[in-house]
Amino acid sequence: MMPIRYELVPDDQISLVKDLCNELMIYQKSLATFRPELFDGMSFETRMVPSVKNAKANHIIAAMDSDEIVGYVYSNVSPKEVYSSAFATFFDMDSVKGNDVGCLSQFYIKEGYRSMGIGSVLYDESKKWLDSFDGIHDQFIYVSNGNDAALNFYKSKGFKVSHQILDGFITVLRNT
Repeated sequence: MMPIRYELVPDDQISLVKDLCNELMIYQKSLATFRPELFDGMSFETRMVPSVKNAKANHIIAAMDSDEIVGYVYSNVSPKEVYSSAFATFFDMDSVKGNDVGCLSQFYIKEGYRSMGIGSVLYDESKKWLDSFDGIHDQFIYVSNGNDAALNFYKSKGFKVSHQILDGFITVLRNT
């Protein structure tokens, strides 16, 4: 295995992470103890593409082993209203200080590459980018049910559990 390198993925090349994004949805469904069928309608086309389009700014970092993408993190800055839809309202709009929020939206590392420090590098790069926006005070991370490793990882990085949505299908973490 070569040293892992990290590359910024431009918005117009998000299809580079399509396979991993779809793998993430399958992985989340495999861990879900509650309403796993909700993942059946989730894919790169239904989750990432609309999110990238709705965001004011996007940040995708790929972890590369030679020419293979073995992990990625996707963060964005979006108008807070994006997080209120027919699917769910993700947080109390009045609790957000500004008009926009930061979100660490997707994070996935292929099996066999976990517990090697790649997640911490991807997280740190994402957090540095989110923190670079002066007007963004509120940052959120959404963890699907059953993904205790992710929940504990984000807690270890200082995020706090805020609340649950969709009757516990998703746990919302917040930076404050």
